[in-house]
Amino acid sequence: MSGKPDGLSAYIAVTAAYWAFMLTDGALRMLVLLHFHTLGFSPVQLAYLFVLYEIAGMATNLTAGWIAARFGLTSTLYAGLGLQVVALLALTQLDPNWAIGVSVAFVMIVQGASGVAKDLAKMSSKSAVKLLAPTEGGGLFRWVAVLTGSKNAVKGLGFLLGAGLLATLGFVWAVLLMAIVLAAILAAVIVFMPPGLPKGRKGAKFSEVFSKSANVNWLSAARVFLFGARDVWFVVGIPIYFYAVLSDGTEESNRAAFFLIGSFMAVWIILYGAIQASAPKVLRAAERSESDLIRAARSWAVALLCVPAALTFAALLSNGPQTWLTVTLVLGLLVFGAIFAINSSLHSYLILAFTKSERVTMDVGFYYMANAAGRLLGTVLSGLTYQVGGLPMVLGTAAIMVALAALTSGKLSDQTHEAYS
Repeated sequence: MSGKPDGLSAYIAVTAAYWAFMLTDGALRMLVLLHFHTLGFSPVQLAYLFVLYEIAGMATNLTAGWIAARFGLTSTLYAGLGLQVVALLALTQLDPNWAIGVSVAFVMIVQGASGVAKDLAKMSSKSAVKLLAPTEGGGLFRWVAVLTGSKNAVKGLGFLLGAGLLATLGFVWAVLLMAIVLAAILAAVIVFMPPGLPKGRKGAKFSEVFSKSANVNWLSAARVFLFGARDVWFVVGIPIYFYAVLSDGTEESNRAAFFLIGSFMAVWIILYGAIQASAPKVLRAAERSESDLIRAARSWAVALLCVPAALTFAALLSNGPQTWLTVTLVLGLLVFGAIFAINSSLHSYLILAFTKSERVTMDVGFYYMANAAGRLLGTVLSGLTYQVGGLPMVLGTAAIMVALAALTSGKLSDQTHEAYS
């Protein structure tokens, strides 16, 4: 796989750093969700814990593209890893004797810092692919698919790791261990990062963040609804439903529930990541034009809509948690993950195809701001819809959001080299 000078080695280093970050990110999400659920937090309160994480992600992505363009991609990558270490260490100071309101506020602030960290690392890694990938033979789609797919597989392992650490070490020691390991990885990345990434340009203006490309803007809108549709069930609704099915309230059953829920979330993310990585082969991307892949984004969004619609119908037929419904949910959500992975991989490729090298960090930052907005919307609705209408409302909301993603994907233009006005 040929690329630009030092391109492959720089790509490997960036990917390794991103892997390390996403392992702790997945573990932290599962630790926080399950730990605070056992403390008696309601679904809406659990959603609040992640709200600032997503709001911070929106603000970060809006500014990170400009920061990277001004100061260089390695600066934002290192800042993301370092801030995650600080956030993890801060969580170890959580006092179980605090009132619930104080605990919620503290964790929201720390999660906000973690959200900033995540999107600094994500924007840096995804932008690097545009600059380092080979231009021939569909190299851009292959490299972005490998980075995105492997990242999600690692994050899935993080879900399993978080549940396992919570059950064995407890909350504080689990978080402290992750902070120590990530700090060591950050030090290694700083020492061994090869040259190959741009150092930044002094003339970069913040106003450049807002894209004038209709395709970038429509794709960003589709991303809002796509990730909102996932997180509306993924963040609170399904984990809490499974906990209600698996646990009878005893310590032993709680531990078993932690492992089973963490395992399902891990398998879902790993499957999602594996299919993302193989999306270029599934789509035969090397043999198809960019216009064909734009049309594919529309048709795959429509295919995705069928899954939450069918699951909503199944949930409406049931009368509370039942074995057949749980099995249906597990299988249906795995199918959702597979089709969602193709949609997500197509989006990740198209944003890099639509942008230009000189403004890649700006467009990628704007696009991932939309991604964070979708996650924020899904996070808030996940707790709210589960508390108000239970599982059927969670899944029905997901179906509506996928439909909106399909509609906005239909606005993408086949003019593949659209000029910036």
